[in-house]
Amino acid sequence: MKTVYYPPRETWNDLCKRPLIDNSRLDKTVQEIISRIQTGGDKALREYTAKLDNVIIDDLKVSEAEINESEDTVPESLKEAIRLAAQNIEKFHRSQLINEQAVETMKGVICSRKSVPVEKVGLYIPGGSAPLFSTVLMLALPAGIAGCERIIMCSPPGEDGKINPVVLFTAKLTGIKEIYKAGGAQAIAAMAYGTDTIVAVDKIFGPGNQYVTKAKEIVQAHGTAIDMPAGPSEVLVIADSTADPAFIAADLLSQAEHGPDSQVVFLTNNEELLKRVKEEIKSQLDELPRKAEAGQSLNNSLFIVLRDMEECIYFSNKYAPEHLIINTSEPEDLAMKVKNAGSVFIGRYSCESAGDYASGTNHTLPTNGFARSYSGVSTDSFMKKITFQKISSEGLKTIGYAVELMAEAEGLRAHRNAVSIRLKTIENV
Repeated sequence: MKTVYYPPRETWNDLCKRPLIDNSRLDKTVQEIISRIQTGGDKALREYTAKLDNVIIDDLKVSEAEINESEDTVPESLKEAIRLAAQNIEKFHRSQLINEQAVETMKGVICSRKSVPVEKVGLYIPGGSAPLFSTVLMLALPAGIAGCERIIMCSPPGEDGKINPVVLFTAKLTGIKEIYKAGGAQAIAAMAYGTDTIVAVDKIFGPGNQYVTKAKEIVQAHGTAIDMPAGPSEVLVIADSTADPAFIAADLLSQAEHGPDSQVVFLTNNEELLKRVKEEIKSQLDELPRKAEAGQSLNNSLFIVLRDMEECIYFSNKYAPEHLIINTSEPEDLAMKVKNAGSVFIGRYSCESAGDYASGTNHTLPTNGFARSYSGVSTDSFMKKITFQKISSEGLKTIGYAVELMAEAEGLRAHRNAVSIRLKTIENV
């Protein structure tokens, strides 16, 4: 844990830099995988599954029987928890559907905008030691609410050749029927370019490791849209003397356990609180099943003491965290000053875990400072906006002269003519 006391502002840019990952071979490796999938299709997918996941797969598509069987292996208590989360997530994301009104900018000139769902979307759900079934909720529910015509899902199989049953149960709950046993960069390539079994989609969503992230960047450069740039997960906590050290330690560790490349940042204006939080972290860390992963993450963590809460929020806005927790005596006041963050948790009881699972907000968020310019996933992420304009003869007479002058000034005579020809016709009527 790196601890810094009252750093001068000229050092803040360096403090906000994320840990560097050696990915010198990453681009070449991922590009090779993508090229192989483009030429080899399903056969290449099976080869990579055997090579990287140590599983022989005959049928890439998960059968309806497998999906139904998964329901029997999930404890009823967990099913109820997932249903509760789904209800909240659906309620929040359905509220984002807005019908925009047409606007008459001038008499006879009517402009409007319509939201249209992306037709085909691909959802990537990581597997491994912590299969993110919650991400199925966060992606599938808004995709369904938006009205996407085709929603497919890829997730790597386990050693038994099957996708985690909780992932399958959650997929069934959200209405997903097309599920494929494919993971890593090869799954991203399959969704981007298509194979005999997997349809090419228009936009790809979902988190993943550095190979998945790099694959998304590459396919985006070649025409397949993605949800957002993303890197390792992160949290920043702001707290003052009124905060409970145990709460803060738990919040930091809940992020650290994602993996060794996750980053946690703690800002406070109270040295004694920082000391007590460190003690709590040591105590709670010993009880975690993922102690090793969390411990490695803590090596990249940052604990900073600043002069006051104003400096804390200023630093946070510069850092632009994926998750921001404000645990202070007046959290709403600080929350009003947030400019850059993926998702904000206000008050002592608003833990990041609630947003990760069941409060209703989306947990697919921009990382690595991209919260300065990107939003998290929402219903809008699965839609595109098309503008319309309808101009009457009276409307064209009103704005036509302005269009003619502007087109002429830009040297675009054909643009001017498109207006002039119509105006002459109107004058002759």
